[in-house]
Amino acid sequence: MIYLLIVNYYSTDFIARLIRSLSCSQTIRYQIVIVNNSQNDHALQELKDDRILILEAKANLGFGKACNLGLNWIYAQDPNAIAWIINPDTYLPENTLEKVPGLFEAYPVSILGNLIYTPTGEVWFAGGQFISNQGSILSTHLLGSQLDTTCVSCDWVSGCSLLLNLRLFPECPQFDPAYFLYYEDFDFCRRYATMGHQIAITNQLSIVHQPSSIADRNIVKKFQHSTYSYLLTLERYTKKEVFLWRFLRLTLHALILLVIKPQTAFGKLAGVLSYLGRVKHTC
Repeated sequence: MIYLLIVNYYSTDFIARLIRSLSCSQTIRYQIVIVNNSQNDHALQELKDDRILILEAKANLGFGKACNLGLNWIYAQDPNAIAWIINPDTYLPENTLEKVPGLFEAYPVSILGNLIYTPTGEVWFAGGQFISNQGSILSTHLLGSQLDTTCVSCDWVSGCSLLLNLRLFPECPQFDPAYFLYYEDFDFCRRYATMGHQIAITNQLSIVHQPSSIADRNIVKKFQHSTYSYLLTLERYTKKEVFLWRFLRLTLHALILLVIKPQTAFGKLAGVLSYLGRVKHTC
């Protein structure tokens, strides 16, 4: 059984398109679980049918907490299922679901990512790498030079499209609630990698994604959340000197952007202040 887990934040039109891309799958058992982070998105209820369950978050929980709500429900129904976390602003090429069970039978990895294309056909994500001594969190085309390889190990995969083989998790996998938005996928992968779980990217599955189509509605909030989460991630996974260098460079860049891109700058500086407030509070 495949459970597609979608977090909704005023994205009903996008979700409807994603659902239409699934409708041609007749041979695979699947259910769609939507966690609703937007209480006033009343149009979402119109999508309900036998294959669609809507879980009301009753507040905007952010991405990671909303995923946890959905994962807990799925794991309680079937701890041997495949959970596919997928963004609302995506859709699947024809016959994509049919490939999923065979992939997990052939490659028993815990966390699997896939090729992500933009609507123009450009590769948006094809594997993540992490260089800890530089603090570099990279999106790299790991499959580009290994076209004959179905799955390639990697350090992290994008939460835009992330498949979990739940039977390999003795307990329900969870995102860290300290992250509201951005970098929770990186943290998720690195935490479970330290527990011995295998992470890979495959070229046998692909989706189409419209990057930032939701987050760009509020530029200041977008960069506030991404900056805060980025600093939190560097604090956890890099050495102190690497963190300080990255922190100073980011802050200086934000100050320069005040003249060129004020909304971006305000968002980044707000993220820096949020992070510093958290550090002061935890101390």
